[in-house]
Amino acid sequence: MDNKSVSKELKKELFYEKKNGLLTADQAEIDKAEQYCAGYKAFLNSAKTEREAVKSAIEIAEKKGFKPFDYTKKYKSGDKVYFNNRQKTVAFAVIGKEPVQNGVNITAAHIDSPRLDLKPNPLYEEIELGLFKTHYYGGIRKYQWPTVPLALHGVFALKNGEVINVCIGEDESDPKFVVNDLLPHLATEQSKRTLADGIKGEELNVLIGSRPFKDDEGSELVKLNLLKILNEKYGITEADFLSAELEIVPAFKSCDIGLDRSMIGSYGQDDRVCAYPALTAITDIKSPVKTAVTILADKEEIGSCGNTGLESDFLTHVIGDLAKMQNGDTTIALRNSKCLSADVNAGLDPTFQDVYERKNACRLNYGVVVTKYTGARGKSGTSDASAEYVAEIREMLDKNNIIWQTGELGKVDIGGGGTVAVYIANKGVDVVDLGVPVLSMHAPFETTAKLDVYMCYRTMYVFMQG
Repeated sequence: MDNKSVSKELKKELFYEKKNGLLTADQAEIDKAEQYCAGYKAFLNSAKTEREAVKSAIEIAEKKGFKPFDYTKKYKSGDKVYFNNRQKTVAFAVIGKEPVQNGVNITAAHIDSPRLDLKPNPLYEEIELGLFKTHYYGGIRKYQWPTVPLALHGVFALKNGEVINVCIGEDESDPKFVVNDLLPHLATEQSKRTLADGIKGEELNVLIGSRPFKDDEGSELVKLNLLKILNEKYGITEADFLSAELEIVPAFKSCDIGLDRSMIGSYGQDDRVCAYPALTAITDIKSPVKTAVTILADKEEIGSCGNTGLESDFLTHVIGDLAKMQNGDTTIALRNSKCLSADVNAGLDPTFQDVYERKNACRLNYGVVVTKYTGARGKSGTSDASAEYVAEIREMLDKNNIIWQTGELGKVDIGGGGTVAVYIANKGVDVVDLGVPVLSMHAPFETTAKLDVYMCYRTMYVFMQG
């Protein structure tokens, strides 16, 4: 063998090389990804808010035999239960063959996404046009939201205890809403602003009507007519906005992207692109070795705070309830548990490659992404998974022929971000981030690759089945 051949063989043996999954996967696997993502796209359309995601997830799970957890019952291996936390966070569990105190396998994703929330007193009229005042939620780029067709989702909670669901803008026959922007002819001064301030927070006002109430006397007749429409449809008055949770989200549906249909475009893929695989994985497993838990959480985009975020004790209570059901100890169960913090990573963008470090950036179609640490700059705010746990996950992925890669969130000192991993790690659980690469993360329309979504599902299924 000549020196050239020796070096080639040695490189093959010693070098680490990422490969495009579409070049290594067989056609049967690619076809399965296509079929799987049809269900994912339907979920995206039905789950544009955290409340809707919980509702859709429970409907899917109940068809697979999941029932609300009953504190008076003793569950056996293979039993399926769920915990609904205020309609905004939900946990599913399949009881394992081993005692809960031996540890559980957890997949944790979030179901909230960046959006525009209505302020408590949102409705106003200006120059005979009706508008909503908003307060943006999560890390949006404000300039991306004007001139996009928008829908209104959420609830009015009335003083008598009634909760009224709202969804306007999703049906083809529904009206849509919009945030306006300046025409270029009059935008000389606006164009001098930085990109971050091109549209300011208080300029994200949503246009909702222009027709005045049929009366030739009085002021705010457009506002009056809009309240009349809402009153006739929902039975509410202006004061009921004070106890409402109403969200403005893009009105378009999920769709295939590309002539080859290899990708998916949609609002809210961060992080429903991980939530759906986590949900479908746990609903597909039968009788795992260790108890499997999937938690779909609220509030990640604003720090996982509140009683529906994972900074709360909700996950501890879920594990505790399962452990106590077997007379086990909550603390020991948590210390023995392992978790995949299922969240997205920034896919390498061909147009903006300068903010990525190419050797450590994840790519579309290269499979599910293992992210050892997140955080900003000096790893601030990350749990930083141990080498031993990362090695364990590597072994699991390779053993099951799952296409996977590693990734970082951009160059050091460029920026960064966080996930729920740190809050679960704080409970004594081994955690590593694992998810799907996304282009245009946090935009009103994000892009993912079908193969990566399917590999995320396969990973979570294998992990929880044990």
